[in-house]
Amino acid sequence: MNRELILRFKEIVGEKNLIYEKEKMVDYSHDEVSLSEIYNLPDIILKPENSYQISEIIKICEAEKIPLTARGGGTGLSGGCIPVYGGVVIDFENMKKVIEVDKENFTITVEAGLTLREFYDICAKNGMFFPPHPGDESATIGGLIATNAGGARAVKYGVMRNFVRGVEVVLADGSIENIGGKYKKSSSGYSLLNLFIGSEGTLGIITKATISLLPPSEKVYTLIIPFENLKQAIKISPLIIQNGIIPLAIEFLEKNTIKLVENYLNKKWPCEIGNAYLMVMVDGKETETLMMAENIAQIVTENGALDVFIIEDEKRQKEVLDIRSMIYEALKSNTLEILDVTVPISRIYDFVCEVKKIEEKYATYIPTYGHAGDGNIHNHIMKAKFKDDKWIEIENSKEKYKIIKNDIYLVAKKLNGIISGEHGIGYLKREYLPLFFSEKQIKIMKEIKKIFDPNNILNPGKIF
Repeated sequence: MNRELILRFKEIVGEKNLIYEKEKMVDYSHDEVSLSEIYNLPDIILKPENSYQISEIIKICEAEKIPLTARGGGTGLSGGCIPVYGGVVIDFENMKKVIEVDKENFTITVEAGLTLREFYDICAKNGMFFPPHPGDESATIGGLIATNAGGARAVKYGVMRNFVRGVEVVLADGSIENIGGKYKKSSSGYSLLNLFIGSEGTLGIITKATISLLPPSEKVYTLIIPFENLKQAIKISPLIIQNGIIPLAIEFLEKNTIKLVENYLNKKWPCEIGNAYLMVMVDGKETETLMMAENIAQIVTENGALDVFIIEDEKRQKEVLDIRSMIYEALKSNTLEILDVTVPISRIYDFVCEVKKIEEKYATYIPTYGHAGDGNIHNHIMKAKFKDDKWIEIENSKEKYKIIKNDIYLVAKKLNGIISGEHGIGYLKREYLPLFFSEKQIKIMKEIKKIFDPNNILNPGKIF
């Protein structure tokens, strides 16, 4: 990153939107991945204010073969925004405009740097509802689209892909393209829009997005259902859907994990009894939602539930969702890596049992919880376990880490699962991609990458 290049970038974004001092770039060298050794400093940080500036930046990077990484909120869990080859990092903090609120088409168009928290506020002020809740609300819209984020509320309404109607992207040659629109249906050629959703910034830089919304639900209830053991909780989950009820969310959790989050947040879970829980959310018209909650209560009590706690108060519901959403933060300091495999919902319990065997085999601690309604499961590979009110180091945890990770992926493969349900491949999972995809499929993916980014400047070192 010589002086001439710095001056060229400065002409585009201005001095105040340019950082190249090493001590100021440390925060841009990593995402939320716990492994401290997974980081790399960029050569320069640029904070453009519009798509035109990004286009000019990319043209320079393409001509000079400089790696370029787009960064949103830095909340990723796969090393997806780590600049593994240095180069330019584009920070979207200056691109948060709300372009349009279209109440007729129930869409909102925003710039990619708007955070999820800010987006929720805009939706609420305009009488609209955005169902996905991927967790960390400081994540940006661009980052959520780039990873096809999901979260707890995906059972009924789906993931980001189900709500993205159109995007503006800047391609590797600097051209600015608008893909998709406000329409809900399209059977017009290959879906370029779906290629960009989940592409992790490797095909183009998403700068704007048109998101479709829903009317807000009249009523939401959260049910906390305690069980004696995890098997009962997981096995009952499909019965809810088989009885014609499609909840907003169905999550399974264990008591020991909840206790750690309670201590971390200084908040209380609604019940003490039981060793495992289902957290079920239902929404709709008030009378039908109450009926769904009561029907679920009947189904689970007939199949081993110890009790059913129905929470109506919105503030208390948010506290419960916060506890579920903040599990990673509570465990982060002692986590080596969090995995997010997805298996068929009928195989969730089989997968969890196999992980328990791996935990025992390697004398380690692997907290496991996840989305019982869609089979997306989170496993924390830990370097310490909580015992007698303190964290105790696990012997040889780092030496065991990759072996454990590989064994968990082998189990997911055996159960016809997939490597990632919502975090993406990024840097940390790329070597395991061939375990889940054939050589031919990976070759096709690489050829697609080459068409969009022939010189491999866009987020290189990710996915493959």
